[in-house]
This record gives sequence, structure tokens and C-alpha cells, in this order.
Amino acid sequence: MKTYAILLASGIGERIGGDLPKQFLKISGRTILEHSIEVFERNGSIDEIIIVVHGKFVDFCKKILDQNDFKKIGKILVGGETRQMSSSIGVNSIADGEAKVLIHDAVRPLISDRIINDCIAALDKYDAVDVAIPTADTIIGVSDAMIVEDVPLRHLLMRGQTPQAFKLDIIKRAHSLAASSTVKFTDDCGLVKMFNLAKIHVAQGEEGNIKITHPIDLFIADKLFQIKHLSLPNADLRQLANKVLVIFGSSHGIGKATFDLARQYGAKTYGFSRGNGVNVQDIASIQRVLQEVYSREKCINFVINSTGILKLGNLNDKPMAEIRDEVETNYFGCINIARASHDYLKQSKGALLFFTSSSHTRGRASYAIYSSTKAAIVNLGQALAEEWISDGIRINMVNPARTATPMRLSNFGEEPSSTLLSPQFVAEKSLHTLLQDYTGQVIDICRVN
Repeated sequence: MKTYAILLASGIGERIGGDLPKQFLKISGRTILEHSIEVFERNGSIDEIIIVVHGKFVDFCKKILDQNDFKKIGKILVGGETRQMSSSIGVNSIADGEAKVLIHDAVRPLISDRIINDCIAALDKYDAVDVAIPTADTIIGVSDAMIVEDVPLRHLLMRGQTPQAFKLDIIKRAHSLAASSTVKFTDDCGLVKMFNLAKIHVAQGEEGNIKITHPIDLFIADKLFQIKHLSLPNADLRQLANKVLVIFGSSHGIGKATFDLARQYGAKTYGFSRGNGVNVQDIASIQRVLQEVYSREKCINFVINSTGILKLGNLNDKPMAEIRDEVETNYFGCINIARASHDYLKQSKGALLFFTSSSHTRGRASYAIYSSTKAAIVNLGQALAEEWISDGIRINMVNPARTATPMRLSNFGEEPSSTLLSPQFVAEKSLHTLLQDYTGQVIDICRVN
């Protein structure tokens, strides 16, 4: 039995304003629609994705999708005048005798794998599944004159989300009955309930699974993407065998651990640092060694930059030479590496990996330069992910928790080892990241208790 995901993207975004519907606005370097598709694309239980879009924007939608490598998109359909009609069009496009169907608002880009998996699993027992979260606010019923008529008990109320999931025959029957009814609903579970077709199970939603409706939702979603913890599936590190990997900052800490581990898995690994004459502040030295590697291997698959400087101190107390060194190493080093490696990675459809820090989300006293460069790295990586997507280059940023590196030791002294990640652990997770097919993501690496 196949499992379909129908993404409803046919709204015109009247409440959010602007020339484009909200599903085509950009957050974190990609359109809202792309973010939503990507979650279902990567979920191993979803077999096919059907997109329902307003007729005016079909070509615009296709142009966006052509820039990606989505493999599960089966149909792009023209939606109807209402959400109910668009949902019916998507559902009735499925010709299978039986199937599982998830119907999702495309403007909920922060949907998680956990919710998707729970919905699919629940369909083994139930014919219809809703997703909801408890309400933290008191809900009141009012008259047309805005007079309170009812105050329902809050613990019996929940806020509905999507996806909603159904056995195909149930949701087809619901839409068939609705076609001859004058009662209209804004969601599909409402139809199933109205015609008493099945018991509807409620799967637990998430506060972060917000629907982007108003302008403020764009800002909230953007912040949620900044702090989003992307679940990192393990890759088979044996895929590194015979791949060419260049690491800048390989002499110690995370860079050295990554260099050593990649070699254990058979990668053709080249490491550079100031110790062997490569300063990331100097793009000419980066270009020289990349050309040398390419001349020898005829390919460069991956590039990692783990170089970084942290020198604690208040801004007014730091010499300008020290500030420049920190900025030019941490930030301009990434720019130089990106520029120098682009053509090689474009040729191999390869990947670039940068390292950021938890301080990228908020500057802290004594970290002004360091944290601002780490924030800049995230913005740089997200922008390049968008610029380079048509080149087939993936770029992601690793955000490790506190790690036992020489740089940390020199700034903070001895700390309990139980409070720090090991460079080897971060190296392993970094290589897993390198082998994933997503791009423009910040990958948090945390201790697993």
C-alpha cells in the first residue's frame, strides 16, 4: 500500500499581502513550499508527493521545483476555488484501490518527521487521523455581535494542525458526499466527522508546526528555522571510500579528528593549516593547494573548513590587529574557501561544510567578534546554499556543543570531560552531515545522554 502526501499550495495569501502567495515567500534561503516538500521528500515512509497549486502560479511553481532534485513529486495539479475543492482534486487524482493519504498545508514548513510517522502508523489502526495540540488560551464562543455566548472547558479543547491522514476510500467518500452538500469545512477531518464516516484519532502535534498566515508568522518561522534542530540520520561512512576530501584547519581539534576518521573509511584526505603553509586569510594559498589536489586526483568531492580563532575580551580592550585576525580567519576564511572551491565542487556535485557556534544566535559579552563571525558564517552558508543549488553543490553548517579542543582549553582552562564533546564524536557527526543531500542547514551536534 502506497503512502501519498498531498501538499495544498493553492492559496493566494490575501492575509499576508504582497505579490506572491505566502507559500512562495522565502524563509532561511528557500521558499516555504520547498521547505515543506523537503520534509516529505526525506521521509522514508512517503512514496509520492502531490502538489495542488493555484492555476496562476503553476509555471512559477514548476520553475522553483526545477531548481531542486525532488524525486517523489508525482503530480502538480491546479487547485479549486476553496481549500475543500483543492483537497478533493488532490485526493481524487489518486487512482489506487487503497492507499494512505496525508493532506498537509504547504504553509506549515516546520512539520516534523515525528508527526508524519505518527500519522502513518496510526492509519494501521484508524481510518482517519487529525493532528492537534492542547490550547494554552481560553477559547470563547461569541455571537455575531461579539458577545460571549460560551466558555468551553479548556482541557477539552485542542488546536488543530496538519497533516491530516486518511485511508483513501474514507477521504474519497467524504469528498463525494461533500460535493452534494451545502455545508463547507476548512479541513478534511471536518468532512469525515460531518458524515460520520470514521472515528478520528488525534495524533500529538507540536508548537513549532505553525501555519504561516500573517506577516508576523514569517518572522516567527524564520527564528524557528534558526534554532531548528535537524534530525541527523546516520550515513554509511564507507561511502567516503576513494572520495577526495580537503580539510582546512586539520592540524588539531575537530579538523584533525575529521581528517583521521575520514582516512579510516578510505577517503583520499588532504589537510592544510598554517603549519603547512596555508593561511585561509590568503585566497591565493587556498587556490594553490586546491589546484594541486585536483591535478593529482582529477576531482574534489568535499571541502571542510574547521579553522577558527576565539580570543575572549571586551571590544574596547582588544587591539585592532587581533580583531582583524579573528574576523579574517573566521569569516573571510570561509569566503575565500567558498570562492576557491566552487568550481571543483560544481564539477563533482560535491559538498562544503563550515563550522559555526551556539553563540551565532545571540552575541555575548567577551564574545563580540567571535559570535558575530559565527552568525555571519550561518548567513553566508544559507545564502550560498540558495545561490549554488542549481550548481548541485550542498553547503551546511555544523554547530557543535562545547567540545574539548585546544582552542577551548586555551580560553577556559581545564573543564570536566563529562561536560564536553570529544573531537572524535563531532568529527563522526560532521562526516555524516557531509554525506546527506540537504543544503543550507545548521546541524546541531549535542551530547547524547
